[in-house]
Amino acid sequence: MSIKRSMSPRWAMKESRMNIALTGNPNSGKTTLFNALTGKNEHVGNWAGVTIDQKEGKVKKSISKSTDELTVIDLPGAYSMSPFTSEESITSDFVLQKKPDVIINIVDSTNLSRSLFFTSQLLELKIPVVIALNKSDLSKKKGTVIDVPLLSRLLSSPVIETTSTKANDNGLEELVSNALTVLGSTQAAPFKGMSESNNRQSVEADNKARYNFVKEIIKKVEIRNTKSHTQTNQDRVDRIIANKWLGIPIFAAVMWGVFSISQTLLGPLLADILVGWIDGLYGLIEGLMGNEVSPFLKSLFLDGIIGGVGAVLGFLPLIMILFFLLALLEDCGYMARVAVVMDRFFKHVGLSGKSIIPMVIGTGCAIPGIMATRTIKNERQRRTTAMLTPFMPCGAKLPVIALFAGVFFNDAAWVGTTMYFMGIGIIILGAMIIVRITGEKNARSYFIMELPEYRVPSLKRATVSMFARAKAFIIKAGTIILLCNAVVQIMQTFNWQFQMIPEGAASTSILASISSPFAFLLIPLGFGAWQLAAAAITGFIAKENVVGTLAVVYSITNFIDTEELALISGSADIAGIMGLTSVAALSYLLFNLFTPPCFAAIGAMNAEMEDNKWLWSGIGFQFGMGYVVAFLTYQIGTLLTTGSFGLGFIYGLIPTVLLIGYLIFLMRRGDQKAELKLKKSA
Repeated sequence: MSIKRSMSPRWAMKESRMNIALTGNPNSGKTTLFNALTGKNEHVGNWAGVTIDQKEGKVKKSISKSTDELTVIDLPGAYSMSPFTSEESITSDFVLQKKPDVIINIVDSTNLSRSLFFTSQLLELKIPVVIALNKSDLSKKKGTVIDVPLLSRLLSSPVIETTSTKANDNGLEELVSNALTVLGSTQAAPFKGMSESNNRQSVEADNKARYNFVKEIIKKVEIRNTKSHTQTNQDRVDRIIANKWLGIPIFAAVMWGVFSISQTLLGPLLADILVGWIDGLYGLIEGLMGNEVSPFLKSLFLDGIIGGVGAVLGFLPLIMILFFLLALLEDCGYMARVAVVMDRFFKHVGLSGKSIIPMVIGTGCAIPGIMATRTIKNERQRRTTAMLTPFMPCGAKLPVIALFAGVFFNDAAWVGTTMYFMGIGIIILGAMIIVRITGEKNARSYFIMELPEYRVPSLKRATVSMFARAKAFIIKAGTIILLCNAVVQIMQTFNWQFQMIPEGAASTSILASISSPFAFLLIPLGFGAWQLAAAAITGFIAKENVVGTLAVVYSITNFIDTEELALISGSADIAGIMGLTSVAALSYLLFNLFTPPCFAAIGAMNAEMEDNKWLWSGIGFQFGMGYVVAFLTYQIGTLLTTGSFGLGFIYGLIPTVLLIGYLIFLMRRGDQKAELKLKKSA
């Protein structure tokens, strides 16, 4: 290793601050290492494309003995310094323009040949580089031997073996120590590119020479026990899990199991304990208030705030278990296989194979899912994915699903599973419509994804991920939902003259007068009550508000039966109060799931689409889809169960036919554009 040392004037000026950039290929373990260095809890996924923006954190004092402030910047994964996607541009721009004091290049030791191409480019930048040979535990398990000292000499840079998933003996202290050692040095480049021009032939020649350089290094330092052409046990498992015909049924069975455990078996059991605490708090505050407090304040605190927020928080254990199980699936590498299974459907409807990644991320929260669409290079595919991602049921919609599954469908696990697959079905249908409207039905896309190794999922990482999401849920319940429930309670208590309405005259309240016109429009969908309309409206602020508002307007403290340790079920209680049939309840559930997401997610759509026409078309499409799905569900379901259509059939049929007819018109016009394009290109 030869590093020419010279005190950097820039560092000398800063004296107490040092910036360390983490760079590496996608899925090399950068974010896991970042979390281990800083103690933060950024989202980690066992697949490529999880990190889409840079993140900063301070190195923990337990890792660095330096008294200086060490700032670590986690950059999106990149395969080279020549960016092809927007997140690769973030990495390239940061390294070239910000010029960090030291670069820690994370190299996947299980795939050395792929990683060193990017490494060789970083070594040319004259910025000190320390190489973290990550996942060294996995490469040793596979019997791969790497001559680390020789690799260090050949690359003219320190190489440290790391296992960022381990709590101890993980190589991180040595890594940071080496970063401090090389500070201020000028990095020697073991390979110098032949040309800096953008000429295609020069670039290709440079890449070829660089690949040959990497190959020569691999020959010298690596001995593999398992050859790349040998079929491993993981390959055999993939032939089943990602099979063309078996992949979907296996995915359905896995999701059914996840919902059974979280919504039917373990979730309600734990929810009962939490609801018992909420009930205790309700009784304690009620006792402290006594009979001297005004009825309005008493109702506001007990029914509006504690009752409304408590009704939402009662579902927290169900959501936590669901997130825990999904984190395990993601960590073991299964969700990456789901992306491969779904790709064959997506590429036939004009979506990118990468579209599945935002949609899977969107099951946690639609906002990061929509932001993840920036990894898609094609503009039309990126905008279409941003428009369709909110159709995946996110964490905020889970309390709504859990409530209706418990109240109207006897806690059936198929309800949640069906909602996920309906979301996927609507996404595929939506993509088919949009690709035709935009006149790109003849466009073809290709998806290449590096499948991560299967591994035993970490209970610790899944637990940390679960609590992080639970924290976000609780913060939301204690802020937005609390405020909304308080406002709903006030609007339900007063009329427009700000006089308290008498008991039994709730229909004269401010809330009822605002919601009633919307309720009239919803009659053809089977839920024309102003209370249900009010809950659906507040759901556009945050989907959890649907449950909270229902609890407030129907004066229900919680939806958990503390005696039966289950969600309240049966038409005699909650279902009877709401006045819904099972078919109308399913229609209401679908309307809330498949109409536009919360305002924050719409803001994310606006940022990623960068086009007002696309944004408003997307919102209109989501409204239309939610309305038509709910209308068809209610009217066809009622016809099958009672022998006749439900209320408002004709009034709902007119906008439904108009919407479908307009879409057909747009698709035909788009088809004509596509034919013209085809003729021009012929």
